[in-house]
Amino acid sequence: MTSWLGLEGRSVLVAGAGGLGSACSTALAVAGARVVIVDVDEGRLELAQKTVRAEGYDVELVTADLTTAGACREAVREASSILGGLDVLVHAVGMNDRRPVLETTDEVWEQLMTVNLGSAFWIGQAAGRLMCANRQGRIVYISSVSGMLAHLNHAPYAASKGGLNQMMKVMAREWAASGVTVNAVAPGYTETDLTRAYLDKPGMRADMTSLVPAGRLGTVEDVVGPVLFLVSEQAAFVTGHVMYVDGGRVLV
Repeated sequence: MTSWLGLEGRSVLVAGAGGLGSACSTALAVAGARVVIVDVDEGRLELAQKTVRAEGYDVELVTADLTTAGACREAVREASSILGGLDVLVHAVGMNDRRPVLETTDEVWEQLMTVNLGSAFWIGQAAGRLMCANRQGRIVYISSVSGMLAHLNHAPYAASKGGLNQMMKVMAREWAASGVTVNAVAPGYTETDLTRAYLDKPGMRADMTSLVPAGRLGTVEDVVGPVLFLVSEQAAFVTGHVMYVDGGRVLV
């Protein structure tokens, strides 16, 4: 039963139709929310919709490249038009490019900062403007333990996630009096579309698992529960927090 979450009939925009975005969209639909998913990849959108429909629910789809301010604002406008408003935003857009700092090109830096941080600012700003006007709303960003830890070969990704965490906190402070909460969920080493190829390298999965006190890697399902809580009525007084979903990784 998910009625305790208070999500029935809520209008939700999920940015990103990948593993985490798709899983969050499904869980939100099952909880009774009305969901729009936005992504640049139509195939990924259709797969996410198929996953939701397999559970007996449905979602609306918007195709958009969220690497420009204008596209992000238009995606929020279109989603709010479809839904008749906007109560919740979940930002699950991200990419990584693992290489040493001295081998990181300007193009790689700019791409990661635009995809990971630029889209988060632009779509969050557009959603926040609607929510502040309505005096209520929930925003959750998918961050990463990389925003705290100094992983090798992660400079642009770590910078984007650290920046995301600080940006989220400023949004939370500025919008709290308007009834809008802004939080982040920071997964540790998790099996997703973004990490699977990396974890499949010889010895990598075992090496990563050895760094997690819980003794295993995270799953997409591990991340969904914290997201549902933070967008629910139960988290009305929780804002400006980074919730680490990492099996204790940041403790060691």
